[in-house]
Amino acid sequence: MLMQEIQLKRRFGSRDTGLASVSVESNTQGQGRWIEEAGNVRREFTFGGPAQNVLCVKTLRDERPFAQRVVDSFLNRFFPLGYPHSVAEGYLVYSQFRALQHFSSAVLSVFSTQSLLFAAGLRPSPAQATVVSWVLKDGMQHVGKLVCSSWGARMDSEPKRWRIFADCLYDLGAGLEVIAPLCPQWFLEVAGIANLAKGMATVAARATRLSIYSAFAKEKNLSDLYAKGEAISTLYNVLGLGVGIHLASTICSSMEAKLLAAPLLSVIHIFSVTQEMRAAPVNTLNAQRTGMLIADFIESGSISSAAELRYRERLILPVGLNHKAGSVQVGVPLQKAIGRPSVFSQLKNRFSNERFILNLNDDHTDLVLHDFATGEDAIRGWLLAAYAAKLARNRERVDLSSSKLGFGLQKENVLDEAYKQMEKVFPTFITGLKERGWHTDLFLEGSGVRVIW
Repeated sequence: MLMQEIQLKRRFGSRDTGLASVSVESNTQGQGRWIEEAGNVRREFTFGGPAQNVLCVKTLRDERPFAQRVVDSFLNRFFPLGYPHSVAEGYLVYSQFRALQHFSSAVLSVFSTQSLLFAAGLRPSPAQATVVSWVLKDGMQHVGKLVCSSWGARMDSEPKRWRIFADCLYDLGAGLEVIAPLCPQWFLEVAGIANLAKGMATVAARATRLSIYSAFAKEKNLSDLYAKGEAISTLYNVLGLGVGIHLASTICSSMEAKLLAAPLLSVIHIFSVTQEMRAAPVNTLNAQRTGMLIADFIESGSISSAAELRYRERLILPVGLNHKAGSVQVGVPLQKAIGRPSVFSQLKNRFSNERFILNLNDDHTDLVLHDFATGEDAIRGWLLAAYAAKLARNRERVDLSSSKLGFGLQKENVLDEAYKQMEKVFPTFITGLKERGWHTDLFLEGSGVRVIW
């Protein structure tokens, strides 16, 4: 028998256990076994089966405390392999609020479905309400898919905002179902609107799911992330349904109690999904994130990572123009951004070597992208507009007579100088974005409005 002792650093299960001792034994027939010691665990690996091609694992010794075994088992089943090193920063916070979100949503769904059935003249038990809820929502969900089908590009651009919007729609539908017994004469109208809202919410939530998971896939482990994330959702949905059935049978059996509990559950639900989205470091470029990155670079020369930028994103309130980044407006239809064909012809000649066009107005700059424009083309145009606004603003402070001109004309006068500055810093800026983990190959403007010239 041949015995070798080697030391190696490996990932065991879902956690990094440091150094593991591995003993390798083999005989003349080539059959072998591996004895591995990792921490307080000793395992034997052998090949079995008729063809000796099935890897078998046997635990020889496990001296871990019971609490540690439970924790390790939970991590193996509900967190990606290699956690926390295989995921991006913020995944634990995301998972915690995701669990709370699904728990509160499941409890609310029991209350809303039971109330809806009462409004229809039925007297179901809480368990029946849980089963029938799946039947009631399926019909209007198909309508919701048709309604949401034209919003896919916007969901790619702002997955966090749309996910929060989806949960607000879901709570709106659930709230309408809870109050349905108060207006039985409007049962069909209330139930129809409620299920339409919940169907649209389901489609929007599913459409944004992969974008969020992709932000955490640090080691191209998207499938593992998706599987473990759905496992967490299922676990806490089941727990929430159980708690909802119990509450609906006891302290929340009356209409008054449901009217008090439903708003509280909705607040917890929306708060949880908001914090969940804030924790997600989405590293694709859209209008809001590009504006913040360019503003930071022009002011201080720094480039934030997605993890550093995530808590500064506006997720609920409308996103206005970023004045520090040139007040750039992108994705506007051509007739609104430029207007007259003669102006478009002049601008096309002015930016003949670019796959973008800038229309410099007094209060903002319209960025029109060519259909073949990449993310780097969008960044070039935005950076040029930001430098033009900065130079015009500086010149206005020095030369008071220039203020008599419109700010759009002032930006036009310094455009050549802005071009030189942009060309000087553009390679550094692009390299910095890539080093910080940003995807610069595409730009998600959301509206899908592009032009061919």
